[in-house]
Amino acid sequence: MKELINTWIQKHFSDPQVVILAFLLVLATATIFFIGDILVPVFAAIIIAYILDGSVSFLTRKIKIHRTIAVAITFSIFILLLLSVLFILAPLMVRQASQFVLQIPVMMSHGQDLLMQLPSKYPNIISEKHVLELVSGIRLQVAEFSQHVVSFSLSSVSDLLTFMVYLILVPLLVFFFLFDKKKMLNWFSKFLPDDRALVSTIWKDVNDKSAGYIRGKFAEILIIWFVTLVTFLWLDLDYAMLLSFMVGVSVLIPYVGAAVVTVPIATVAYFQWGFDSNFLYVMIAYAIIQFLDGNLLVPFLFSEMVNLHPAAIITAVIIFGGLWGIWGVFFAIPLATLIHAIINAWPRASSSGADAL
Repeated sequence: MKELINTWIQKHFSDPQVVILAFLLVLATATIFFIGDILVPVFAAIIIAYILDGSVSFLTRKIKIHRTIAVAITFSIFILLLLSVLFILAPLMVRQASQFVLQIPVMMSHGQDLLMQLPSKYPNIISEKHVLELVSGIRLQVAEFSQHVVSFSLSSVSDLLTFMVYLILVPLLVFFFLFDKKKMLNWFSKFLPDDRALVSTIWKDVNDKSAGYIRGKFAEILIIWFVTLVTFLWLDLDYAMLLSFMVGVSVLIPYVGAAVVTVPIATVAYFQWGFDSNFLYVMIAYAIIQFLDGNLLVPFLFSEMVNLHPAAIITAVIIFGGLWGIWGVFFAIPLATLIHAIINAWPRASSSGADAL
């Protein structure tokens, strides 16, 4: 057994560059695991700066603007958007969410009346006892959800000071990460070995694909959110802002998000109009948006940027979403791309190292 382990280590870790890569991966994982909660504002600032750097690069390369001016323009637009979200969109979303929560008891009562009609229509399939058990289970789930909402509200009040501090720190960090990007990268590279060809190769591959994916996914969320909002407002659907936001965010979870968001949209449309033409128009419009997103917008934004099997994408969303929540879902595909690049590069690096020995 000892010889088998030694042989495996010699085979896979004989190349010093592979050892460097493994050390960096372990260090990054340990940092996120042990002090990730403390570094949340730093990680958030890095992510935002990473997204905004695409605009800075566009202004410097295409329009030939000095980087300092490009950073100032990009950061100013970011601050304006942030203020718009805080003082315009967020209050509207909270108000619609509160109105929706208040309507839940009415919806449940109406839904219970509909369910109680099933035993008389389909006595051989479902009984009144089954309906009562189903209604009881739904009420229990709604009560638990309400408790979560209340506890979240209370905890958010206690964390208000932390939120205000983050609201100041994160934009400042974003500005410094954009403005001093080259200085910080040069400083960080001093701690890496000179011979890091494998790490550089994997980073270039992942960065080229992930940068386009993250920025493209962010653009997809905004486009789908805006198009859905305009459509729902035009159709006069209740809670248009809240539902359109849910549709926009649903693109984070491929193949599943669209199906899940269909339920609240259909529920609101039904309780607003019933099964009439307006309900049908809303569902057809939503289906058209999803069709155009999957067959026009996604190919245009991403093309062959991320070449992963759908099963691998779903698995990555489940694993990283379970580990890190919404951030894990957002970065599931970039992280899967990183793992894919490491798996592809690792045998070549190991074999080359073995050959050299």
